[in-house]
Amino acid sequence: MNFLRSIVFYFAFYAVSAVLVIGAFCSLPFSHKSMHAFVRGWTNWHRWCVTHILRITVRIEGELAQGPVLYVIKHESFFEAIDAPTLLPLPAVFAKRELFDIPFWGKAALKYGLIPVARDGGASALRSMLAEAKGKVDDGRPLVILPEGTRVPHGENPPMRAGFAGMYKLLKLPVVPIAVNSGPLYQRRIKRKGVITYKIGEMVPPGLPRAEAEARVHAAINALN
Repeated sequence: MNFLRSIVFYFAFYAVSAVLVIGAFCSLPFSHKSMHAFVRGWTNWHRWCVTHILRITVRIEGELAQGPVLYVIKHESFFEAIDAPTLLPLPAVFAKRELFDIPFWGKAALKYGLIPVARDGGASALRSMLAEAKGKVDDGRPLVILPEGTRVPHGENPPMRAGFAGMYKLLKLPVVPIAVNSGPLYQRRIKRKGVITYKIGEMVPPGLPRAEAEARVHAAINALN
């Protein structure tokens, strides 16, 4: 049944995704609100497919923050990356630069407010990324970073990349760490029925020493391992 549900999921999700992504791209010259609605429709469609086709229940433990904060989310699968605009109100997600080369999707993602991360871009790339992030904060949007930089198998807790410490220091925002255990269910090929849990950790205030902030966030995002 997992195999059959996965086949139906891929067909349903990607067929509708193609329409919605093209719709978002075509709406770019006209209205940000229309484009945001297409993105919201896409991520909500994904959540619908996850819950109704894959039979995965999504559970949230704890309370999300109000206003601009830096969310730091454990990254075990594509689930939490796609699901972010359903979980959070109009989030600005830090994403690796290569993703923006995807036809249609890349331009729509930039307009929506995703922030490209050029890992080897040096100081100028960091300044550009910081300016983009501050602009989103000024608009009242939450920021999202996946601190390991790539998907991590469930049960593993590698150190976070230096990008988190840099953003924490420069943005001076409170941090909300979120653990998620999507890896065992939302696998690359065959998805499995079950429960995916978001566990919202205690808010980490700005201005702490780097080692303390990293230790608190690292422990919180790995709380479900």
